[in-house]
Amino acid sequence: MPPIRNKNEKNLAEQEGRILLAISDLKNGKISSVYQAAIIYNIPRTTLYDRLNGIQQRSIIRANGHKLSQFEEESLVKWVLDLDKRGLPPRHSLVREMANYLLSQRGNQQVGEKWVYNLIQRRPEIESKFSRKYNYERAKCEDPKLIQEYFDRVREVISKYGILLEDICNFDETGFAMGLCATAKVITGSDRYARPKLLQPGNREWVTAIEVINSTGWALPSYIIFKAKKYTWLGWFEDLPDDWRINISDNGWTTDKIGLEWLKTHFIPLTNGRAMGNYRMLILDGHGSHLTAEFDRTCTENNIIPPLDVGCFAVLKRHYGQLVEQQMRLGFNHIDKLDFLTAFPKARTMAYKAQTVRNSFTVTGLVPFNPD
Repeated sequence: MPPIRNKNEKNLAEQEGRILLAISDLKNGKISSVYQAAIIYNIPRTTLYDRLNGIQQRSIIRANGHKLSQFEEESLVKWVLDLDKRGLPPRHSLVREMANYLLSQRGNQQVGEKWVYNLIQRRPEIESKFSRKYNYERAKCEDPKLIQEYFDRVREVISKYGILLEDICNFDETGFAMGLCATAKVITGSDRYARPKLLQPGNREWVTAIEVINSTGWALPSYIIFKAKKYTWLGWFEDLPDDWRINISDNGWTTDKIGLEWLKTHFIPLTNGRAMGNYRMLILDGHGSHLTAEFDRTCTENNIIPPLDVGCFAVLKRHYGQLVEQQMRLGFNHIDKLDFLTAFPKARTMAYKAQTVRNSFTVTGLVPFNPD
């Protein structure tokens, strides 16, 4: 029995070759009709019609229940393992999203709810585990093993893709409650028992700034997200630098759509001309808007490697809080969008000094690379 199966596989491979030649001749105009091509290459006319209409070879489609081709499934598993190595093991929903994306390239099919479970059952190289909650401060200060694993991943990625130190950037989404000052040390009477209260403006509307700094000391223009239902371009935006971008969301937070739009329309165009090598590294955190199939695919297509986060952004928040506090001392008790856009660029100028940016990479041991 096995020899018969091998013979059939050989015949199918030979027939597939003849079908491809027939399709090529038809497209190039060397043969004028499907009927004529089927006779010349000794292949079934119905099979040739099917292939011309986009129906794939059955051996490629695979057995029942396997919606992805063998190549597509291999690519998906490789992608999962790559994310895991970068410290971003994907959830089931993200794997399903990527599978649906692959299917969308050749139709409107989608995988079922249990498809990821079945994939794990038939692929021994991947498995499903519960993630462990881990306190960020503890991971940062107390777990040398976890820190070493992170540096090992970074070193592996830099070596694998030949990434230059000049092409390493750090990304963060920095949120501001407009009008909220940072906690500060103040001078009070020595007989005070409770912590003093500092009068705060009443507005607590949220705004997000997407910021990127580079290891050589420069920063990308800001990408600001305000809370709004409808985008309205007002005159007071005109004082902002031309390369800053304003966007909106229902709550002033980043969404999957905004994260992808930032990547495509802001980061990629503004860093293409600055890249020194073939690949760029974009260090980011595990926020959901960075962990979508489309975000990761866009990074791959543009030679951007996103492993997992450095420290200029706390300085930015501190300077912004100080500027708002100065406004309060002058009698302002309400901070609106215009007030924010007046104070924020000044805070940015104070925080993003080239040496400060370079120091933030140095103290994390990333540039220059120093895990110790």
